[in-house]
Amino acid sequence: MKLDSAHKKFIEELRSEGKSEATVIAYNTDIEQLLSFLEKEGIYNTEDIEVNPIASFMKNLEEKNYTAKSISRKTNAVRTFIKYLAKNGYIKEDISSQIKHPKFEINAPRILTKMEYRALRDASRKDTRSYTMIELLLQTGITISELAGIELKDIEIKGDTGNLFIPKRSSKMERTVPLNKAAVEAIKKYIENGRPKIDNAVDNLFITKTGKPMLIRNIRSTIDRFFRIAGIEKAKVNDLRHTFVAHHLENGVSVSYLAKVAGHKRESTTEKYLEYISKPEKMDKTELGIL
Repeated sequence: MKLDSAHKKFIEELRSEGKSEATVIAYNTDIEQLLSFLEKEGIYNTEDIEVNPIASFMKNLEEKNYTAKSISRKTNAVRTFIKYLAKNGYIKEDISSQIKHPKFEINAPRILTKMEYRALRDASRKDTRSYTMIELLLQTGITISELAGIELKDIEIKGDTGNLFIPKRSSKMERTVPLNKAAVEAIKKYIENGRPKIDNAVDNLFITKTGKPMLIRNIRSTIDRFFRIAGIEKAKVNDLRHTFVAHHLENGVSVSYLAKVAGHKRESTTEKYLEYISKPEKMDKTELGIL
């Protein structure tokens, strides 16, 4: 089969599998780059694809000063493409495992244990605002900047669950994040008993005693303090996001759905967590549990 025909079919399959448009675009660009290189090497058909020309392509990326992270992402795309070709009989054998990622050090994400995040929750329970901030980060996986930017109008509560609207910011697209029972309970309690009732207060959910928005650096220092109180070592605020993603993957939530909830531009960002968890047999859930 001609390379360009196989390429088109591959992209069609990605879309039929429900991959995000950002993921499809990224894979399309990476495979276009690969095929352009192969054609310069005189390879126009899938049956002629071998390991050595692909290795030369990867080497060429290094020579063009692509970062190891970029090359690793392109390696994921190429391996997925090769697996697709093998599955459909367009190449003689699946050589995807022979296509190696560049060697560079990746620090494993810090994933809190159940004992740790429960200890963090318990340590902050008497401070309604801090408890709610921690609970939202754990139960929704939003970033600290998204937490600081939440306005009252972004929250929609329906009974004991709800939704949180995250507006478009810089490179992140807008999205709606589900609020589970634990998150809704914390929000309700904070608004009723913890959020200062000041006439000229800003619309942000988390505000100071004078009605000003909580600054990101102050949110970070507050949560860092409760990490210390709870005796949790080497943990940062963003580790609550890592914990959210890892926990739900381990409980069978689909990568595609979780990537959308977390606001990951590429599903490969979500997939990397699979290296650090006990992967379940099925990963097809499209609703979140409670941490």
